[in-house]
Parts: sequence; C-alpha cells; structure tokens
Amino acid sequence: MEHFDVKKITKLRARAHAPLTTRERQIVRVLSDGATNREIGQRLRLAEGTVKVHLHHIYRKLGIPNRTALAVLAHTKTKTLHAA
Repeated sequence: MEHFDVKKITKLRARAHAPLTTRERQIVRVLSDGATNREIGQRLRLAEGTVKVHLHHIYRKLGIPNRTALAVLAHTKTKTLHAA
C-alpha cells in the first residue's frame, strides 16, 4: 500500500494548472462519500467510463496518484472549511 503525506498532496494541489470543472467537483463530492465509479455514474447520470475519464483528469489537475488520495484531500479540505 502506498503511503502519502497530506501536506505533500496540498502542495501538489497548489501547482494545479486548471481549476476543477463543476462536473469534476460533483464527482469529487460523491466519491468522498465512498461511492464506486458505477455509483457515481448512477447518481450523476453518467456512464461509468465517463466517470473514469473525469477522475483521470482530476488526478492530473491535482497532481495526485489515485482515488484514495483524492478522498483524503476532499475530507481534509472539508474539515478545514468547517473549522473556519
């Protein structure tokens, strides 16, 4: 299992070239609830393959390796926003 540092992910995120689209943010929200690609597609009325393509773009934009890192980042950012 690959280990990663949340601080490192945040630094990588700061280097993102483009902001996430509205659809990509929707996918992140549903993924952070623990949904599979199929479940994300069902909730957002997308094909599972389309969800995979969006996730690939999200990973590249944020400079993260996988959905686990994305979920951690999403939960960390949410907790930070709620603490403010």
